[in-house]
Amino acid sequence: MKNLLLVAMVAFAFAACEKIDKLTQFSLDYTTEATIPGTSGLNIPIIMNTPQTTTNAEQKFSINDTRKDMIEEIYLEEVILNLKSPSGEDFSFLEDITIYINADGLPERELAWKRPVPDNTGSVLTLDVSKTDAQEYIKKDEFTLRVQATTDEVIQQDHTFEIYTKFFVDAKILGV
Repeated sequence: MKNLLLVAMVAFAFAACEKIDKLTQFSLDYTTEATIPGTSGLNIPIIMNTPQTTTNAEQKFSINDTRKDMIEEIYLEEVILNLKSPSGEDFSFLEDITIYINADGLPERELAWKRPVPDNTGSVLTLDVSKTDAQEYIKKDEFTLRVQATTDEVIQQDHTFEIYTKFFVDAKILGV
């Protein structure tokens, strides 16, 4: 009977810790844009940098009742590309696409990719993501994304798309 009671107490404590842990987990969303220029060549890597993205990390952590020094990990949950122009087009012109993250004083890191891009892709493309800890990049004041893409079709017009990133943040419970 004592063993059964001990097992029940441990299970209850574990469940309580899991619920408390959920209180210190939240998401950070960022959106930026990139443009693939109209080109006459195929299978030529195209490299473009996005504008600086301000993280507002201190403010976003404060809103979620935490601080930079309390963060245990930050990893990318999803990256979604949404083609904005030209109207009526899709991402089928892409052979592959890779997105890297850069921040001052840190090495560039591969963040997300789609290799190969399916031919039946529409105007929204969800990328595969790296689950490595990205907290040092998000804790910085700003970061940029570098997009590298290869086309398998000739595109006559510039193709502008939105890059939506969603990061999962896990902070320490009660400072421990």
